[in-house]
Amino acid sequence: MADMATDPLLADITGPTPGQMLRKRIFGHQGLLIGAVVLGVLVLVAIFAPWLAPHDPYAQSLMARMQPPVFLGGSWEHPLGTDHLGRDYLSRLIYGARVSLLIGTVAALISGVIGTAMGVAAGYFGGRVDAVVTFLINVRLAMPVVLVALAVVAIMGGSLQVVIVVLGLLLWDRFAVVMRSSTLQVRGREYVAAARAVGCSTPRILMSEIMPNIVNNLIVVVTLEMAHAILLEAALSFLGLGVQPPTPSWGLMVSEGKNMMLFEPWMVMIPGVVLFVLVLAINLMGDGLRDVTAPENRS
Repeated sequence: MADMATDPLLADITGPTPGQMLRKRIFGHQGLLIGAVVLGVLVLVAIFAPWLAPHDPYAQSLMARMQPPVFLGGSWEHPLGTDHLGRDYLSRLIYGARVSLLIGTVAALISGVIGTAMGVAAGYFGGRVDAVVTFLINVRLAMPVVLVALAVVAIMGGSLQVVIVVLGLLLWDRFAVVMRSSTLQVRGREYVAAARAVGCSTPRILMSEIMPNIVNNLIVVVTLEMAHAILLEAALSFLGLGVQPPTPSWGLMVSEGKNMMLFEPWMVMIPGVVLFVLVLAINLMGDGLRDVTAPENRS
């Protein structure tokens, strides 16, 4: 008997396999590929920062302060110039990628666990559980994130750990809203009713029937909140209440360069452009993953 995997005639009759369809959707989505490549490069840069950075990001040299980048007539010893304390700008950018990615990932993970648990519980159980969760969501939406984060960080003191925890505890509302709405749509489907009819437990139904069918929406929210957390950290650091010096942070670099913005605009533009590229890459990848994993594309 001919092997179906090697017989071209049988392959034409049966059509492409799910794996082939998935690869076609992934490599046919330009936004996903661009976002994944850019984000992958930044992740690798963050991981291998000690080997990629040409100088110590904390080393100061007042004799070498305010050197311009190469494209403005500077030297290759400091390709992106130096700051007001003579620290190498490229090295601080490379190490700053670690701070931004760490804060975005961990904050999105914390808020995702909280918001997803609340949203799925509210959407599946309904009744009083839904009422309580909806009340908590309304309370959270009534509080401005930036002002609350500023107040908490000002009281507790700015540090990397405090910023991560504060952002993780403040950004769960979008997870809860989206997961509640998605669960409400899925819980009445036939496969969920069939799982109940055969006696499946509630945890099994939630993990085997509900979550796989709402995970595409969860992916979008994760990427949005990851980008949101990175921007909020940059805003807090810019205001002096986020990551404290001398820790390399892109928001802090913008803050340190704002006084020289009219004379040396590259000190603000370089970290600002890198921050923009990172957030854009995360959003492109999230949007592409949502398209690839949408339920209508799984058949």
